[in-house]
Formats: sequence, C-alpha cells, structure tokens
Amino acid sequence: MKQIKSDMFKKEVLESTVPVLVDFSATWCGPCQMMGPVLEEMSAEYEGKAKVFKVDIDESMDLANEYRIMSVPNMIFFKDGSPVDSIVGTVPATMVKGKLDELL
Repeated sequence: MKQIKSDMFKKEVLESTVPVLVDFSATWCGPCQMMGPVLEEMSAEYEGKAKVFKVDIDESMDLANEYRIMSVPNMIFFKDGSPVDSIVGTVPATMVKGKLDELL
C-alpha cells in the first residue's frame, strides 16, 4: 500500500478510473497500525481493480481538513473522483472488502 501526500492526491485519487480506498491514519494511532496489515492485503488482492492508499494526517493536514477527518483510522472510498462511503475505526477485513466489492 502506497502512502500519498497532497501533491499526488488529485492524480492518484480524484482522477482515478478505478475505485480508490484512502486510509487516513497517523503513525501514533494504535488502531491505525492494527488496520495496516488488513489494508496491505486489500491492496494486493484488488491490484488492477481498485487502488488502496494511505494518507498520514500529520503530513497532509490540508487533506485531513478538506475531508473533515476527526478521528482515525478513517477510510474513505472514492468512485469517479467523489467520496461515496467511509468507515471510521477498526473493523473486520470482510467489512472493508464488502464496501470495495460494491464499487467494482
């Protein structure tokens, strides 16, 4: 799973032709660290069908503000450049997978 910053967000997320899952997280966040392996797995499993990126809210505060990130982990699902769904907190992999499958 690739980490992106503000300068790449438009190209990688908003202009993507496939659905995108963006994990807004922080290095100091325990639950974020717990979701990391789950999202790494999703990134590999959906390669070519969907993209999975991580955004560090401390490094990209402008994006955190723009998407009103109040707590992390906060996963936002984008389709055709628009946010269409989100999950806040630590959840089972099946929940993340289900939401990604709905967008394909």
